[in-house]
Amino acid sequence: MSSDKTDIDEITGTDTTGHSWDGIKELNNPLPRWWLYTLYLCIVWAIGYSIAYPAWPMISGATAGVLGYSTRAEVAADIARFEEANAGISAELASADLVTLSDNEELMRYATSAGAAVFRNNCSQCHGSGAAGSKGYPNLLDDDWLWGGDFENISYTIRHGIRNEEDWDARYSEMTAFDEVLTNDEIDAVVQHVLAISNQDHDAALAETGGVIFYDNCAACHGDDGAGNRDMGAANLTDAIWLYGGDAATLEETVRYARFGVMPNWGTRLTEAEIQAVTAYVHQLGGGE
Repeated sequence: MSSDKTDIDEITGTDTTGHSWDGIKELNNPLPRWWLYTLYLCIVWAIGYSIAYPAWPMISGATAGVLGYSTRAEVAADIARFEEANAGISAELASADLVTLSDNEELMRYATSAGAAVFRNNCSQCHGSGAAGSKGYPNLLDDDWLWGGDFENISYTIRHGIRNEEDWDARYSEMTAFDEVLTNDEIDAVVQHVLAISNQDHDAALAETGGVIFYDNCAACHGDDGAGNRDMGAANLTDAIWLYGGDAATLEETVRYARFGVMPNWGTRLTEAEIQAVTAYVHQLGGGE
């Protein structure tokens, strides 16, 4: 210990802070000058940035900054610039007859390109980036359509949606949950009947019994032969395409508890040209009629 009360480390000859942990002393080494200057420069830069640019989050936004810079404004300006450049062809697309759209090569090319962008931004979250769908979300690449796959029906579905509560013109149908309508044995029989008409392994005796139950409870929507009804959005039960799955366990769950998928109405979210574009895009994917 020196005469001025400074505690000097015997090994390094450096004074310490006076703190000690298990006999290990903390040296009082000064920070390098270059490090301190860099720190001070960063502090000055941060204060200047906070004043000049948007920086501090507030309740409903952020501080604007004295320069008035905004990345959102830049994006909005870019969008406006492209919309202005495409205003003419967008107006033409908005009023075009989609049935004859392919006769206009330039307009068709623009429609499918714009429609792909609209689809990726708004539809791919449910139907997948390639439109192949997933469990509970229809595959838009095949020719199996619950409500119809021509231009008019695709456009209507996009515009009004399905079973949503925002649009009075939304497509609407509701399957009965048969859990409290049919007995367990009756549900099993109906499942076996559906397996039979879709050419899957089944119990023939139960399927025969299930056919009568199906006729009494299901045929009104799905048809006597189970081929479905597009006017009601009732699925075709005779093919190998299933929205939720066609195995016995999934079919039992469907019969017992029903399904009630919802699609939003895009008519209030998209422009007329965007609806036309995404309709054309979906139609040309391979399953359009």
